[in-house]
Amino acid sequence: MSPTFVSSIVWQRLDASGHDFAALEQGADGPRLSGCAVFVEDGLNCLLRYQVDCAPDWSTRRVEVNGYRGGDAVDLLLEADAEGRWRLNGAEQPQVRGCVDIDLAFTPATNLLPIRRGRPDIGAALELSAAWLQFPALTLAPLPQRYTRLSEFGYRYESRQGAFQAELSVGPDGLPRDYQGLWREAR
Repeated sequence: MSPTFVSSIVWQRLDASGHDFAALEQGADGPRLSGCAVFVEDGLNCLLRYQVDCAPDWSTRRVEVNGYRGGDAVDLLLEADAEGRWRLNGAEQPQVRGCVDIDLAFTPATNLLPIRRGRPDIGAALELSAAWLQFPALTLAPLPQRYTRLSEFGYRYESRQGAFQAELSVGPDGLPRDYQGLWREAR
C-alpha cells in the first residue's frame, strides 16, 4: 500500500538565498517526511533531497539525504533503531545514542517531528536531544532542544542551552509556517 498524502509546503529562506519543499505522508509503517532544499551556502550552490521515515510514534527510523554541495555529491543514509542506536552510512554514531529525532540543519522540516510526537499543552515544554546532521560538515552531533508551546500553533524553540532561540508558528499538520528570521512559507 502506498503512503497517503497529508500536506505539503514551500518555504523561502530569509537569511540567505534558497527555498525548500516538504511533503508529509502517512504510510502503513508510520509517517514519512520528504523534501528538497535548494540554496546557496558559503558561495556554493546546494541541492539536497531528504526523506525521513518514522515509526508510528514519530520517532526517526531512517533518513536519506542526497544531492550536491557545489560540485561535491552528497549521499547519506542514517538509521536509528528502537533502542536509540544510530548509524551513518553503516558506521555507528555513539555520540547520538538515545536521540529519538533527526534534525537536518539545512531545512525547517524536521522541527515537525518532536512537535508531532510531543504535543505539549500550552505553557508546557518538551525537552529532548536530537541527532543533529550539521551542515556543511554532514556529521552527527547531539543537539539539546526545548520546544515551549505558546499557543495552539505557536512554539518557542531553543537550542544550545538557550544560545539560539526563535519562535515558530506551525500549521495544524505541525509543519512550520514561519521560523523567525530563517524561513517563511512561500505564497
